[in-house]
Amino acid sequence: MHWFGFGPAGWMVGMMAVTMVTFWAVAVLGIIALVRHVLGSGSAQETTPTGSAAEALLAARFARGEIDAAEYQQGLDVLRGADDRRAAGGS
Repeated sequence: MHWFGFGPAGWMVGMMAVTMVTFWAVAVLGIIALVRHVLGSGSAQETTPTGSAAEALLAARFARGEIDAAEYQQGLDVLRGADDRRAAGGS
């Protein structure tokens, strides 16, 4: 029983090929995106090009709610004070 002629037309075969290539491309890209998301995108320095890595880590902890505003400000003061002492020649 061939209701549509003798088989799939040329354009139908072409569409199946395009669909299959698209499907596998989306599947591979999805797996890559999932692996990158699970493993993380890198260090804090990559996500914040300005400022120190310690300040970026402190800001991330504050954003996650691990520390409150007072602890965040105190940490910034300590980090920036340590940078100032290091620049002045202290230890």
